[in-house]
Amino acid sequence: MSDYKIILIIVNLFIFTLAFGQSDIDSSLLTIDRLYASSEFRQERMQPIQWTDEGDSYVIIEFNDGQNELIKYQTASQNKSTYLSKEQLTPDDQNEALRVSSFSLSDDTSKALIFTNTSRVWRTNTKGDYWVYDFSTDKLNQLGQSFPSSSLMFAKFSSDNRYVAYVQEFNIYIEEFATGIVTQLTHDGNRDIINGTFDWVYEEEFGCRDGFRWNPEGDKIAYWQLNASDIKTFYMINTTDSIYSQLIPLQYPKVGENPSSCKVLYVDVNSKSIKNIEIPGDPYQNYIPAIQWISGEELLIQQLNRKQNHLKVWYHNVASDALKVVYEEREDTWVDMSYPDATASNWGLNDLVIIDNDKSFLRMTENDAYRHVYKINISTGAKTLLTPGDYDVASWSVATDERLFYIASPDNPTQRYLYQVDLMGRGETKRLTPESYLGLNRYNISPNGAYAWHSHSNTLAPNTVRLVELPSHNIISEIVTNSAYKDKLTDIMMPSVEYHTISTMDDVTMDARMIKPYNFDPSQKYPVIFHVYGEPWGAVANDQFIGLWHVLLSQQGFVIISIDNRGTPTLKGSAWRKSIYRNIGRINAQDQGKAAQEILKLPYLDESRVGVYGWSGGGSMTLNLLFQFPDVYHVGISGAPVAYQLYYDNIYQERYMGLPQENVEDFIAGSPVTHAHNLKGKLLLVHGTGDDNVHYQNSERLINELIKHNKQFDFMPYPNRSHGAYEGANTVRHKQQLMYNYFMEHLKN
Repeated sequence: MSDYKIILIIVNLFIFTLAFGQSDIDSSLLTIDRLYASSEFRQERMQPIQWTDEGDSYVIIEFNDGQNELIKYQTASQNKSTYLSKEQLTPDDQNEALRVSSFSLSDDTSKALIFTNTSRVWRTNTKGDYWVYDFSTDKLNQLGQSFPSSSLMFAKFSSDNRYVAYVQEFNIYIEEFATGIVTQLTHDGNRDIINGTFDWVYEEEFGCRDGFRWNPEGDKIAYWQLNASDIKTFYMINTTDSIYSQLIPLQYPKVGENPSSCKVLYVDVNSKSIKNIEIPGDPYQNYIPAIQWISGEELLIQQLNRKQNHLKVWYHNVASDALKVVYEEREDTWVDMSYPDATASNWGLNDLVIIDNDKSFLRMTENDAYRHVYKINISTGAKTLLTPGDYDVASWSVATDERLFYIASPDNPTQRYLYQVDLMGRGETKRLTPESYLGLNRYNISPNGAYAWHSHSNTLAPNTVRLVELPSHNIISEIVTNSAYKDKLTDIMMPSVEYHTISTMDDVTMDARMIKPYNFDPSQKYPVIFHVYGEPWGAVANDQFIGLWHVLLSQQGFVIISIDNRGTPTLKGSAWRKSIYRNIGRINAQDQGKAAQEILKLPYLDESRVGVYGWSGGGSMTLNLLFQFPDVYHVGISGAPVAYQLYYDNIYQERYMGLPQENVEDFIAGSPVTHAHNLKGKLLLVHGTGDDNVHYQNSERLINELIKHNKQFDFMPYPNRSHGAYEGANTVRHKQQLMYNYFMEHLKN
């Protein structure tokens, strides 16, 4: 019998089995279509909420006949009432309620501000339409009606409810409720002069989006003004939306290029006069990641130097024009503004938390070997350590008049738990998360510290959310149970998950998470896939739900391993995290490669079938591992990688690598293109051509290098897709199928 006939018989038997095999076996196996072409495994999500009455009540979005309503709950009793019905949210000339993306309430809760019809700016939807519902008149009115649809940004109430301020096309406006009169406060805004919002890199790397602040009295607005006129334009190309290609301009400061200059100004709402606050230092060599009012006349302004290793907090009194430094922080490496962590939910909120009747603020620092929270007296600069001990604070949630709530895990860096400590620096810290919630715990704590939304997951348990009392942690209500999703999980073949510590020949000990196939047999040899990230902005070995993509791979007989190397933001001390300074692409790749060599000594792992994949920084890591350890990794999938470090943005790359004018050799040594000539295995490169974050040119630079050395590889460009390559019909399904097929073809078989 010919080989062709044998293959044909096998294929027909396989098709017959799929069609007429046991249904319980079929339902226990995942497929790409089940995960990405259906809603079968859709999880419940928590809707946006806003605490009211300091936390004794809250308002949340709910749905009635498919339309939005705002419902108010009394927190302790869970008595509920309609705050804004779907009828109240329906404009006079429309038949359906506004689709509420988010909302906010005035200080006296007499008005609700509704954000709807949103559109995307860079990463997030920050443009849209704003409507105000006035409870005193029972009227719903749209703001900025003379402006184009979906063009307002960051609308906020004044404290006296007389005005709403917002940004439109790089200028700041106020609109008076009583009259509807719109007044333009700044007039010089354009693509180069940016008032009240930010350029691409401030948003991407500092999380800065909303660029103005009302003072507590509602008579002044402080705001950022960026001058991006010297920022060079990077052009992306759209070749699919018309018969002629279109250029998409992007003001993007590459590493080594000066950032936009930045000023802090304030405008008097009554006189309309504008004043610049003269902060010492070259505005092109310093960043302003935060400004905030602490009274009607007093501002705190955070200034970070270009190298991001020297932070100054300036105090400014607008009445007396007094300006002084009240706090400084220096590092040999870098000073973090926001601390990347799986529990950090305040990305972009760089404001200092003011306590002690505006006399002190809180700052989380790494100046003493671990990340700790300090209380800083504004007048004297005196520091009080609030979280003593040889452990890291992962993130912190809220400070009341007496207590600080923070997240930590002193005994297991893969997990996270809630603690509280006295704000006066007295007494012991106390863990509030019960022992039964092993894994990753997140909290949204009420302003009075009496209640919290508690989210929990671990490796094989999806996210659940409950409303709890603090400090007792007694449950008031189960909000998100994901019970239907959990029931689905009981019907499929789930893997087992283990945690390991791996020590390399360099005496570096790393945490690793290992996902083993259902019915794992230690006498067998299994192909291995390493899932990597490896840079200072993310960890992959946390004790949180592994996701069904990894379950799907495990069902096909793969062991999936995730390792956190030095430089990742895991809770192992400042030296661990800061060791990657000027070493991206080197120390992290060496740690991953050597850890893989150690763990592959386990007898059930097939060291002849080893794959690796990652996206963004994980895409860069994948390339470096394939190129620097070509005998360890045989198949790799690299998504949207920084293939050449001099192509990335200045804030991120300079923070962790220094200035290329001083140490360009470090940038070159850590770039995957430098090592591309070593490729031996199979490489699939994936990149969106419309990536405004990690530009598509990175992949083209790498492609040229691989061609030069006659290295064969596979490549999938996704036209006009951004960094995550998810836009467009069927894109996510196609991308996941592509990756799945690649591992099945080149690694399993």
